[in-house]
Amino acid sequence: MSGAGDGGQHKRFGPRAGNAAARLDRCRVTVEHARSPAGATALDFPTVLLLALIQALTEFLPISSSAHLYLAGEWFGPGYQGLVFDLGLHLGTLLAVLVYFRRDWFALAHAAWRWRAGRPLDREQRLLLGLLLATIPGGLAALALGDAGATALRSYLVIGCTQIVFGALLYHAFARSADSRTDERGLTIGRAVLVGCAQALALVPGVSRSGITMTAGLLLGLERQAAARFSFLLAVPITTAAALHGVAELLKGGQTTDVGSFWLGAAISCVAGLGCIHCFLATIRRIGMLPFFAYRLGLGLLLLGLAFAGPTAIR
Repeated sequence: MSGAGDGGQHKRFGPRAGNAAARLDRCRVTVEHARSPAGATALDFPTVLLLALIQALTEFLPISSSAHLYLAGEWFGPGYQGLVFDLGLHLGTLLAVLVYFRRDWFALAHAAWRWRAGRPLDREQRLLLGLLLATIPGGLAALALGDAGATALRSYLVIGCTQIVFGALLYHAFARSADSRTDERGLTIGRAVLVGCAQALALVPGVSRSGITMTAGLLLGLERQAAARFSFLLAVPITTAAALHGVAELLKGGQTTDVGSFWLGAAISCVAGLGCIHCFLATIRRIGMLPFFAYRLGLGLLLLGLAFAGPTAIR
C-alpha cells in the first residue's frame, strides 16, 4: 500500500516532489551520522568555541565557570550541554595550569622525590602535602553530591544569590589583605586544609572555585598574589579527578556529548586559559578585585530578576 501511495504522489506532484523527498532522506542520514552510537549529538564549532572561551575566562577569573557555562547554554546555545562536556572544558584549563606553573610542579615533584620518612618537611614538601590534603574535602563533597545533584543546583535563583554573596565576601577579603606578606609556601598544612574545605563550596554554581579559595587564602593571611597562585595550584588535583571522571563517562557512552566536541573544547580552553592566567595575575596586581565584584553584583541582580520574573523573561 505504501508503494502504491508513493507512486500516486509522484504522479500527482511530479518529479520535484521526488527530489524533495530524496533531499529530506539525505538530511535524515546526515543527522543520524552526526550522532554517536550512544546517541550523543555533536555541537557545532561556534558553540564549542563560545563555551570553551567562556570556560577559559571564567575558570581563572573569580566569577564561576560552571554558572557561566550553564547560562551560555541556556541563552546562546541549544540548552545546557551536559556535565561531561563541562568536564572536557575543565580538562583543557587543567592543562593550562600545568603548563603555566610547570616550574612550580617540577619543584614539587622534586620535593616529593627528596622526601624521607622521619625527616622534617621543607617548604616545598609542606606545600605539596597541603595541596593534597586540601583536595580531600572537595572530593568527598563531589562524591556525596553526585552528577545529578550538581546539575540540579543550576538555576537562576541559586546562581544569582551565590554571585552576590560570595562576590562581596571576596571583595572584603581582598580589601583587608593589603598588609599580608605570607606566600603560599608559608601556609601551614592546617590552613591549607581549611582552604580545601572552602573549595568544596564551589560545587554550588555561582560560588567560583578560584573565588572561594582565594577568599579563604586571603582571610587566612596569604598575600594577594600568593592566594591566587595557591588557588591555581589547588585546582590541579581536584580538576584532574573531575576530568578523568568526564573521560570515563565519555568512554562508557550513554551521555549527550560526542567525542569530537569533548576534545575540541578541551584544546580551545587550554590555549585560551594560558593567556587568561597571565592577564588575571597582572590585573589583580594593578587594579584589584573591584571589577570582578561589580560584575558579579550586576549578574547576580540580573539573574534574581529573571528568577522572579519567570521562565518567559528571556524568551
